[in-house]
Order: sequence, then C-alpha cells, then structure tokens
Amino acid sequence: MPADRAALERLHAIPRLPLPWSPPPVEELTRLRDALVPRSTAHTPRLFVKRDDAIPLGFGGNKVRKLQVVAAQALDAGADTLITTGGVQSNHARATAAVAARLGLHCVLVANGAAQERPTANALLDRLLGAEVRYVATREARAPAMQEAADELRARGRRPFVIPLGASTPHGAAAYAAAVGELLTQIDPPDVMLLSTSSGGTQAGLIAGCALHGLSTTRVIGVSADDPGPVIAGEIRRNLLGLEELLATPGALTRATIEIDDTCVGAGYGMPTPASTEAIELCARTEALFLDPTYTAKAMAGLFSRIRANALQGSVLFWHTGGQVGLFA
Repeated sequence: MPADRAALERLHAIPRLPLPWSPPPVEELTRLRDALVPRSTAHTPRLFVKRDDAIPLGFGGNKVRKLQVVAAQALDAGADTLITTGGVQSNHARATAAVAARLGLHCVLVANGAAQERPTANALLDRLLGAEVRYVATREARAPAMQEAADELRARGRRPFVIPLGASTPHGAAAYAAAVGELLTQIDPPDVMLLSTSSGGTQAGLIAGCALHGLSTTRVIGVSADDPGPVIAGEIRRNLLGLEELLATPGALTRATIEIDDTCVGAGYGMPTPASTEAIELCARTEALFLDPTYTAKAMAGLFSRIRANALQGSVLFWHTGGQVGLFA
C-alpha cells in the first residue's frame, strides 16, 4: 500500500507548538530481550523502544506530544486558559499544566479524588507549575465540572479552552500520526508497535500514521490500562473518523484493524499486578528503563507474555508513553 502523499502534506500542515525538543531516541533493548528469551531460541524478535518518556518538557510522555498540536489549537482560538481533567495523579493533567506554564497560560485541572495532604508525584508537579486544581468525587463528575469552570471563566472575561481527557481528540491523534514519520527517520518500519492504551488517541494516531505511510504489515497493539477492549476500540474509531475528516481522507483510516489486549488490567486501573511489577523491575535492572505502574508496566507485561510465548517475530517496537513520575506517588 503506497503512502498517501496528499494526506501527509495536510497532516504536516496542521499547526503545532515549536516546543524545544529533538525527536526522542529509539533504542534497542538487547539485554531485556536476552533476559526474556535465551539467545538460542529461534525467531526471537529484535526489541526496540521509542523513548517518548524522554521528551524533556514537563517530564515528557505522550500527552506532551499530543498537546503540541492541541495547545496550538487553543492559541489559534485566542485562549488564555487551558482546562482539562484526570485523576489526582494524572499524567495528562501534569503535561497540560507544564505546557500552560511554558506558554504563560492559566491552567485549571479537574481531578477526581481527594486532595493529598502532602502532594506527591504528578500532584506535586501540578502545584509547582501553578495549576488551579478543582476536585470532584467521581469520574462521571469531571466533564460537567470542566464545563462549569469554563462557564465561570467566560463570565469573568477569560477565554478558556477545554481539552478532553487525555487530549484524545483528532488533533491529538494527528500528533501521533505524524510521529510515525519521525520514527521512520530513525529505524526501518517495525513489524509490531506495542503501547499502553486507555483513552485511545495515541493508538488511533499510530494506526493512522501507519496507514498514511503505507505500512500495511505493521501491527499496532494496544494493551489496556483500564477499560474493556470494545470500549477502547470505540474511542479509537471515533478518533480515526475525526482524522479522516481532518485530513480529507474519507474511509481511508476507519477500515484499519484495531488490536486491543485487555487481559493485563488485573484488579483495575492503577492496581499493580505481579506481571506489571516484574516488568518494572526487569526493565530497570536490564536497561535502566523506568516504567510507570499504571500504564507502561502493564503494556510491557503484555509484551513479555507474547515474547515468552514466541508469538512475535521480526522487529518489535515498544512505544514508551511516559508516566514514570507515577513511581513517586
């Protein structure tokens, strides 16, 4: 399948912030691979990691990459305030607060949960970055609270811009469609990309990027951190449909296969499993690579199980979406 040059031109024409970072590196994880499978095992895949955890702004992660596009939208709309939501230890909330601080914008975070008496990890960084944090009791209360904050700020003459959970919008996904092109300047197309998936925007972007760049044989596997596979797949399809509209490519992206592994969630969101704990420890001890307990550790556990079952061949890229601040919660 050839690359869609016209759509790629439209993709790269989408405004984005000139945030100061070079493309995060791709590294080969030879010691981790050898720890998982003996060298003598046939068909052991080469294992790589794309280090979006190493994006320097605001402790990095996939949300910073998405916000490079979504915050540019906000500036184009004349916003002076960014409003978003997440849990008390939300990586997305911290990244939004960091981008807002860098741009000189006010930031309002709606967090479900209770304020920590002594803030730690992301909650501490939110405070240091100057974000205003409003607490709600449940996940269901977050969207109404964001709208309430926006209405209140408009009544005071402010110009708020509401960013949905995870910046999982077609514009946020576009950042990851473009990131596939960045990856292809670093390594040959991998046979598999594997990542943590939750609100679906990052995986949608990678699926779209593979389609737009003509990578018809590259699988994009998302390992769920919380929701069942069909729920996440629905969010991914919503974002793919939005990307088709944004890039004027009707039908080109929503036909793509969506692969979700929801077997690594364990007892629930943010709850470690024996496999995710092993993944954190083994990655640190073999590669000095740090995972977070909520997202990337469970995704890496999903990768471990596939490699040990000899279910992957060729080259496998783990897209590290960041979140290691969560180790200090």
